[in-house]
Amino acid sequence: MSVAGHNRRLKILHIDPERHWGGGEAQVVGLLSYLAAQGHRNELVAHPNGRLYAACAPLGITRHAAVIRNDLDLRCVPKLRRLIATGGYDIVHFHTKRAHTLSLWLPHKLKRPRYVATRRMDYAEPRNWYTHCLYNQRVDGVVAISKNIGDLLIAAGVHAGKVRVIASGIDVEKFAQCRKGRDRASEQIIVGNMGVLEERKGQGFLLAAAAQLKARGLNLQYRIAGEGALRRGLEQQAVELGLADNVQFFGFVTDSAEFLSSIDLFVMPSLFEGLGVAVLEAMAAGKAVIATRVGGLTESVLDGVTGILVAPKDAAALADAIEKLLRDWPLALALGCRGVERARQHYSLEQMARHNEKYYYELLEGAGADEMTKP
Repeated sequence: MSVAGHNRRLKILHIDPERHWGGGEAQVVGLLSYLAAQGHRNELVAHPNGRLYAACAPLGITRHAAVIRNDLDLRCVPKLRRLIATGGYDIVHFHTKRAHTLSLWLPHKLKRPRYVATRRMDYAEPRNWYTHCLYNQRVDGVVAISKNIGDLLIAAGVHAGKVRVIASGIDVEKFAQCRKGRDRASEQIIVGNMGVLEERKGQGFLLAAAAQLKARGLNLQYRIAGEGALRRGLEQQAVELGLADNVQFFGFVTDSAEFLSSIDLFVMPSLFEGLGVAVLEAMAAGKAVIATRVGGLTESVLDGVTGILVAPKDAAALADAIEKLLRDWPLALALGCRGVERARQHYSLEQMARHNEKYYYELLEGAGADEMTKP
């Protein structure tokens, strides 16, 4: 039996036709893997050249190729309408913001399928007719990956009863190999960051903090993993700050556990952040985390318990926090140990997937459980 009290298996269509959208692919793959293991029937609509499409191949689920380039790209709508009309789905789950928009153009019956949209970004929605129509009328439920995102949706006029907070999850035990402490007395401390290289991720402030620390005599090494539009500009900034020998840009890394094994401290200087999967992974890897006090980072990182929170856009505060841990390494180790336990207790992939599954059943029960697909 899947969720307690339910013995019917569901048929679910997952929609994400974007090619790249950060680290969310792992969330969808983890959800699909769990659902398949519980006996549910899954199908996926995804970009044929995207990482998600390839990552789901081993799961043996039916995959449908589709492409969406922006909110106005509706070329895949006819295909989706045919799938929904003939597929007999219980749930249609939209996994990105652009995918949400497609729900405006898809058939919506009273009972089945039920439409679910997952919201991962923490920027405010406008309080207008579009938001009302999309989230209050065209979808049946909205999954917010943090309480902060849920509050922003409600502030934009989304009915509170339609919002369910389900935190992102990670494979906690995958990062067990990263927890071996490095000997600070004999090795140079390495500061790491993972994330798409965009303004909202704030890597430029980490570089500015690194320059300040170097001026204080702390000549550290920094490893930045990720790709994005700002890579060339960040590389130039590092050179201009005299950090050419201190900073390495790794590009997109396929194995985040391997990357985290190579660092000692993790810094997330984001200006906006839905929850921060990279922070969750760093916590699971036993690394002390320094992050900005924005969005869902204030939920995932407990200030003074699993990490240190600082104001956004404040390079000096980042530098001070890094120096504090360098001068009190037992504190850094303690923060890392407590981070492992927090990740295990609150942010596992299985927990995330189980809560989504439970939400599916609740939505269907609200529409009439007798309409659900039988095993």
